[in-house]
Amino acid sequence: MTNEKSNNEIHNMNFQPENENIVEPKQRIKLIFEPRSVILIGSSKIIEEVGMASPELFQNIAANMKKYFKFDFQVIDIEKMKTVPSADLAIIVLPPKESLVWAELTMEAGVQAIIQITGGFEAKIKEQYLALAMKHHVRVLGPNTIMGIVNPSLGLNTTFEPDLMPKSGNISVISQSGGVGAALLDWATFYRIGIGKFIFMGDKMDIDDINVLDYLAQDPETEVIAIYMEGLRDGRRFVKMAKEISKKKPIVVLKGGVTSESARRALSHTGSIAGSDDIFDAAFKEAGVIRVRDIEELFNAALALCKQPSMAGKRVAVVSNVGGPAILAADALVHEGLELAHLTDHTKNIIKERYPGVDIINPIDMIADARAERFGFILEHVLNDTNVDGVMVINMLKSCFFQPEDAKVLPEVVEKFNKPVVDVPVGAEDFQLVTNLLIDTPIPTYDLPDKAAKALRVLYEYSLVLGS
Repeated sequence: MTNEKSNNEIHNMNFQPENENIVEPKQRIKLIFEPRSVILIGSSKIIEEVGMASPELFQNIAANMKKYFKFDFQVIDIEKMKTVPSADLAIIVLPPKESLVWAELTMEAGVQAIIQITGGFEAKIKEQYLALAMKHHVRVLGPNTIMGIVNPSLGLNTTFEPDLMPKSGNISVISQSGGVGAALLDWATFYRIGIGKFIFMGDKMDIDDINVLDYLAQDPETEVIAIYMEGLRDGRRFVKMAKEISKKKPIVVLKGGVTSESARRALSHTGSIAGSDDIFDAAFKEAGVIRVRDIEELFNAALALCKQPSMAGKRVAVVSNVGGPAILAADALVHEGLELAHLTDHTKNIIKERYPGVDIINPIDMIADARAERFGFILEHVLNDTNVDGVMVINMLKSCFFQPEDAKVLPEVVEKFNKPVVDVPVGAEDFQLVTNLLIDTPIPTYDLPDKAAKALRVLYEYSLVLGS
């Protein structure tokens, strides 16, 4: 029997409890994300020559868990202790052979779920590990998850980056790469993007993307699911499940391994079967999954979907206090397959009567001296226009009279309508100043018009998913 065949047969077996005291399969997976008691098992002495196991990794995870986790947490240093207590979840940060020994000890102690942070497991050890998990009805995330799980609402943080904790929110992330996941986590933390759950999948010896999707579909904290994917074991199951979920919760995917060269690397990286990019493209469309092309767009799209309603049509109005960026916004919208809305005469007349100096052509240049009152008045009437499906607002500070506090008028107007609005404080410092005021409002901000145009295109694509 080959290793591949053996693993497939194990995965096809059912986790059936032997008695009433065994936690049901879905509940065991839930304990990966929502434990009330956790043990961390590592060594203060073992250092792998090539591998992640080290005292530093062990100590850093312990420090994060002690700082953030809101429930029962214990550290087990195998150099000092030879037994383990029972807990909902065990986090193991040891080399493969030692991990196998201590995984069995935790299972015998009654642990229901394991996050295997470290990797480097040969096929034979994986088989033994998985067989033990089957025997004891334990679910395993990993090996090679590298950073494991982050659940900000509970303070569950199995990463080894000191003091890295995103704010609690409604975007959940699944990453098949530790490196890409770390970049996304850094992005979320720096820009204060709210995270529901953050999952580093690793080698998917047991728990796979389908299991995690199933959990997130039921998770009340998750409103949008963002995925970095290198490949799938069972594309048909993924499509079937994603098709059901995407009608209720948007799913955004960044696919790695789209070229033959990178696909080969993906296979050796996380053991994922990459397959033809055209096949994935067709599968995503069938499943109602929205595909993006880079790391930044993944979060930008998720942010828009989390904060704003879908966009019922392609017609977009641009409301700006500067001319050049508004023209670039128009180009970006058309490039994304959207259209510039033709405002009704009624809307034009109302705005012209109040502000005769403003030329009412879409994109609308309100002139550089526009402050909160002008932004609010024009935005409200543009959103009320029957020819407008969504709006991109551009509000620069430099070279303009606009002040950061003027941005407070935007959510006051937007909440009156069920149409998406995205905001673009073009630049770096301007972006940060306005974003600081809007971060906890339903309005997503982007530093360039082309990023906002992509976000609006995603909101339009999701309206097609909901209507299909």
